[in-house]
Amino acid sequence: MATKKHFVTLPEEPAEAVRAEVGPGGFSRYVTHAVERRREQDRPGELADWLEAGYGRVTEEDRAQAEAERREIEREHVELARSCRAAAENAPERPREAV
Repeated sequence: MATKKHFVTLPEEPAEAVRAEVGPGGFSRYVTHAVERRREQDRPGELADWLEAGYGRVTEEDRAQAEAERREIEREHVELARSCRAAAENAPERPREAV
């Protein structure tokens, strides 16, 4: 990726904290990563637009079906956790090894 030098004004305290954390030469990488992350966060609709273009809009029926599936998965997880706890409570106690 081509680079270009930019001059920005940053508050001293956080800038110095980053510089101390990343060491020599790491400040630009840190700022670049932070800017890239922020750009990703600022574009949340792009994925939704892309998916809608390829698959169509999500209908209320789709949402209801997904919610029903989520509830069923959650119910299965609760049931599994309950049976694991019951099995652990009913398991014979194992003798401890001498240290």
